[in-house]
Amino acid sequence: MNAFVFAPFIEGFGTGAGLIMAIGAQNIFVLKQGILKNHVFATVFLCALIDAVLIALGVGGFGTLLNSNPYFITLAKWGGFSFLAYYGFRAFRSVLTPHAMVLDGSRKKPSLKATCVMVLTFSLLNPHVYLDTVVLLGSISAQWPIIEQPSFVYGSITASFLWFFAMGYGAQFLASLFKKPAAWKVLDFITGCIMWGIAVSLLMWTHEGG
Repeated sequence: MNAFVFAPFIEGFGTGAGLIMAIGAQNIFVLKQGILKNHVFATVFLCALIDAVLIALGVGGFGTLLNSNPYFITLAKWGGFSFLAYYGFRAFRSVLTPHAMVLDGSRKKPSLKATCVMVLTFSLLNPHVYLDTVVLLGSISAQWPIIEQPSFVYGSITASFLWFFAMGYGAQFLASLFKKPAAWKVLDFITGCIMWGIAVSLLMWTHEGG
């Protein structure tokens, strides 16, 4: 059993936090789930668990294989673009439907199954997720001796769990604000802009792996 080492843990925590906290499609979805108080635990736990698996794979060497396989990256790129473009369209459409903006029973909430599917989609249909967790964190961890790399993994995973749980449950403090239809319009408009912005960035992004 590998011993815990503080230095790589701190580097893993800091690097992981810096990557995970960037505002993106996954974080916006978690924020909405938190505000709606809809399957919050399932949402944040699944997001963090997916991150944990991808980080472990990256540090374990899968990042090298992924980085040399442009076919998988291309598939994720176009799949992610299609999904984000559609989700962005839905967000913009919601801006024009005030009756769907209230924070009560009249605002339809996704089921647990639908929520998990959305989390998987946001998490796995974005090549940047693999580049951040698998390739980048995997590469950074390589500077540490093999026996110390698990501590780097623990640090990155800890950052992921803390961030998603803090965002998911912290968003509930914004619930009073989002009782106003105008607040949902603003959030949906920002969501649409972010989704389309990420979608366009995927089209412009060129993979330079082996």
